[in-house]
Amino acid sequence: MKPNPVPNPHHHPTGHQRPVEAPDVDLDLSPSHLCDLELLTNGAFTPLTGFLNRADYESVLADMRLENGALWPMPVMLDIPETTATRLDAGQTLGLRDREGVLLATLTVGDIWQPDLRAEADAVFGTTDSNHPGVARLLERTHSYYVGGRVHLVQPPLHYDFPHLRHTPAELKALFEKRGWERVIAFQTRNPMHRVHQELTFRAAREIEANLLIHPVVGLTQPNDVNHYTRVRCYEHILKRYPEQTTALSLLNLAMRMGGPREALWHALIRANHGCTHFIVGRDHAGPRNPATGEGYYGPYDAQELITEHRDEIGIEMVPFREMKYLETRAQYVPVDEIGPDDQVREISGTEVRRRLSEGLDIPEWFSYPEVVAELRRTHPPRAQQGFTVFFTGLSGSGKSTLANALQVKLMELGGRQITLLDGDIVRKNLSSELGFSKEHRNLNILRIGFVASEITKNGGIALCAPIAPYTATRREVREMIEPHGGFIEVHVATPLEVCEQRDRKGLYKKARQGIIKEFTGISDPYEEPENPEMQIDTTEMHPEKAVQQILLKLEHLGYLAVDTNP
Repeated sequence: MKPNPVPNPHHHPTGHQRPVEAPDVDLDLSPSHLCDLELLTNGAFTPLTGFLNRADYESVLADMRLENGALWPMPVMLDIPETTATRLDAGQTLGLRDREGVLLATLTVGDIWQPDLRAEADAVFGTTDSNHPGVARLLERTHSYYVGGRVHLVQPPLHYDFPHLRHTPAELKALFEKRGWERVIAFQTRNPMHRVHQELTFRAAREIEANLLIHPVVGLTQPNDVNHYTRVRCYEHILKRYPEQTTALSLLNLAMRMGGPREALWHALIRANHGCTHFIVGRDHAGPRNPATGEGYYGPYDAQELITEHRDEIGIEMVPFREMKYLETRAQYVPVDEIGPDDQVREISGTEVRRRLSEGLDIPEWFSYPEVVAELRRTHPPRAQQGFTVFFTGLSGSGKSTLANALQVKLMELGGRQITLLDGDIVRKNLSSELGFSKEHRNLNILRIGFVASEITKNGGIALCAPIAPYTATRREVREMIEPHGGFIEVHVATPLEVCEQRDRKGLYKKARQGIIKEFTGISDPYEEPENPEMQIDTTEMHPEKAVQQILLKLEHLGYLAVDTNP
C-alpha cells in the first residue's frame, strides 16, 4: 500500500502544479530575485516575459527602452555566480528555487555575460557613490554574471503574511470592476502613513473624483525603513480614517532600487499594469539621501519631470504631490502655496519622529493618529529598552579583543541585559572552523558574526563583536543586518600598524612579512578604514579602562544605557 503523498506547503491554492522536467542547473533565489520573479510572472512587469537579455539590458541602460522600443526604465536582472555561469549554455533550463528549495519557475537560458556594473550604476542611478543604497547593493552584492531569458512559472511564491491584502494585477482589476471604480489613484509608500499623508491622498482623490488605492511596497526597501509588518498594521488603522467604500489597501512585493526619476517612472508603469488610472508622485520620489552629507542624489522635481516627459505612453496620469503643512491657527493641514506669512506652521521631520520614538517622547495628535503611534511604539521602544551591537574593527593587535572583554565586564556590572561576546577567535572556533582566510571566507565569517549579532540585538540583548573586518562593503552589510532591530555602534580601534606589529603576541606579522601567511591584513591585504564610525579609539597610549569608559559614555549619550536620575 502506497503512503499518501506529503502535501506541499508552498503549493498555490488556486491551481495545480504542472509537471516540470528537472532543470539542467538550479539556483536558489535571493530575496530581491524572489520579488522580481513574482512581479515578472503575475503581470506587474508587463511587457517583460523574463529577466532581461543582453540586448534589452543595454537598451534599457542607454535609452530606458527595450530593444523593441517599449518604454522600460529599470533593468530587471538575474545575477549568478561564476560557478553557476560556467555550467550553463544557451537553450538550457535554469531552475529558480526559493530558500527552502521549492521550484517556483524555470528560465530558458538566452544570454550569459559579464556586465560592467559601474556603467550600470552610472546609467540607472546617475552615480557610482556606494553611499547610495542602490549603488552599494549593485556594486558590492551582485554576482559577476547575468543570465537572461524567458521565465516559465511553476508555482507562485507563497506568502503567509497578510494574504488578504496581496493581489495580482488581474485580481486588482477585477476588484475595481466589481466595485465600479473607473478612476483609481494609487499612492506609493515605503513608510508609515501619518495625518499629512491621509490628508493629501484624500484631497488628491477628491479633486480628480477618483477612488484611492494605498499601494505600499512590502518587498525590499531601504535597510533602516520600518519593517512592513508594522507598516501594514499602521495602514490598516489609517484605512478606517477614509470614508467607507472609497479606499482600498493592497501590498506590492517590489524590490525597490531607490533609483529616483527612473524608479518613479517604473512605479508608474507598474501601477498602470495594476489597473490604476492616476498615480501620486511627490518631491524626490524614491530618492535616497547621502548619509555622509545629508544631501539628496536627485533634484526634488526630477521624477515628476521625467514622468511628464513620457506622459503620452505610460498609460497612467501623474498627480503631483502637493506639499502640505499643519497650521495651528486653522488646526488643519494646508498646501504650502495657501499658507500666508503670518500663519503659524508646525512640523515634525522624519528624523524628529524617530528621535521621539527612541527617547520615549510625545508625538502630538496633530501629526499622527494615536493608534498609528501606538503601533510604532510597539516595535520601536525607547533606546534604553532596545538591544544593540558594539562592533569593534581594526588591525590584528590593535586592542579590539581587550576592549570588548573589558566592556563586557563593565556592562555585566551594570546588569539588566544579556551580553554575548563574539570575538574573532571565539567565532572561528565555534561558528567558522571550516573556513580559511581567503577574502571570500573572511567576508563569510564576518557575515556570520553579523547574523548572530542581529538575532541577539533583535531579542533585546547586547552583542560585542571584535573581528578585524577589513572591508567597507562587508561592514556596511553587517550594519544593515543589525540597524533595523536596534543599535549599531561601530568602534574603529585605530591603533597604527607599527604599534600593532610591535605587540604581535602570536607572531603573525612576522610570518606575514616572511610570506608564510598570505593575504594578511595590513601587510599583504588592505585594511579599509571606516569613514564614519560612531567612535574611533587609538590604544597606543590609552589604557583599556579609560577607553571603555569613553565607550560607556557614548552608549549613554546615544540613549542605549539608562541613566539613573535618583540621587
